[in-house]
Amino acid sequence: MKPIRVLLVDDHPVVRSGIHGLLEKGTDIEIVGEASNGEETLKLVEETHPDVLLLDLELPDVQGTQVAQQIRRLRPEVKIIALSAHDDAVYVRELLELGAAGYLMKEDAPEKIIEAVRGVAQGEEGWVSRRIASQIAAWVQSGAAGKMDLTLREREVLRLVVQGKTNQAIATQLSISEKTVEKYIRAIFDKLNVTSRVEAAVQAVREELV
Repeated sequence: MKPIRVLLVDDHPVVRSGIHGLLEKGTDIEIVGEASNGEETLKLVEETHPDVLLLDLELPDVQGTQVAQQIRRLRPEVKIIALSAHDDAVYVRELLELGAAGYLMKEDAPEKIIEAVRGVAQGEEGWVSRRIASQIAAWVQSGAAGKMDLTLREREVLRLVVQGKTNQAIATQLSISEKTVEKYIRAIFDKLNVTSRVEAAVQAVREELV
């Protein structure tokens, strides 16, 4: 039986090493490469033809969702499992809509990650962490998967937008990256059905969102 070929992507060497050691415990799993950014990932996907891609979403050069989108277009046969430290609703929705086979938290038990790799390699989908499953259930129950209420962090970002802060200033104040700020602002625009920071600020004040 051929081993499951896995490409591991994470920009933190220590985290990558830990996951590598974990996957090596599966005798039916072969790690065919490691990448620390989006550019390396796309190159290695073409070179190594993995069955499964374990993809960290916070990469230094490009968002993991953009990498996933390109891979789904160029190599749709590659099964993608998002592996993240965040259960942010925007990331979860975007990855699942792109056709990712799973979304796991880095805090998940090692056995869960190995089981997910084996499962998606056999064509299974929907491998998600318990926290993610709870989120999805809540969206379905509320009937608001398309227009969710603003999360606490989105309200924080919106409050700073109302104050006229730049993305850089917001990132500094909240100790997050500018790319993450951009992601939150896109989500806010979508939920408020607006297209500019001014519109978002006006609606935030009018509806007392902040």
